[in-house]
Amino acid sequence: METVEQIRDRLLARFPGAEVSVVTNPGTAAQHSLLLGHAQARAIAEFLRDDATLKLDQCSNVTGIDWPEKEIVETTKTTVPDPAGGPAKVVEQKTKRIQPGCLEVVYHLYSIALRHGPVILRFRTGNRTDQVRVPSLTPVWRSCEFQEREVFDLFGVVFDGHPDLRRILMWDEFKDYPMRRDYVEPDDYEWEPTPHGTVLEKAKAHYPAPPAAAPAAAPEKGASA
Repeated sequence: METVEQIRDRLLARFPGAEVSVVTNPGTAAQHSLLLGHAQARAIAEFLRDDATLKLDQCSNVTGIDWPEKEIVETTKTTVPDPAGGPAKVVEQKTKRIQPGCLEVVYHLYSIALRHGPVILRFRTGNRTDQVRVPSLTPVWRSCEFQEREVFDLFGVVFDGHPDLRRILMWDEFKDYPMRRDYVEPDDYEWEPTPHGTVLEKAKAHYPAPPAAAPAAAPEKGASA
């Protein structure tokens, strides 16, 4: 099978102006992936499915990743000559920058016909708040349908072009996204009929306070002890 770099080059030649870049994986598996822009993603997916060399006819897995905003510290080294003629000194300077957060969707593609893969695709959202839309690949690989619904349900990614985008694990009235890294689980557990252990300890905070005990009546004057 072609390398991910070769596939990228073919895509850029086939789709001028498309956003296609390689995301390297430094791990042992070294499964590098292709990060796609949204504009031509559907056409690129159809090409990967139909190309005679690739024939990526199966999407086996769709998952989401939450990348919160984080601080990046970058170190630069500068060689400073010694005015006295001694050896030059290496001075390190550290700068900080904020890397905006985003949500990511990852697809693993295989070819059943040619018995190769995976080719891994990635989409990224503009942020984690009001720019969370990516194109749906369900029209290209039907196996994406339920898995994109899971990513929508648990991460909050909206898939444009999905035929039936609605929650699949959480109930319709649920307001949050349990797989996001800043998700805070509820502690009232109204759905738990018999809370116990740590669940019970959290639930106690929402129990009504016991009624205050009535003060004891003072003895009447002249009454015998």
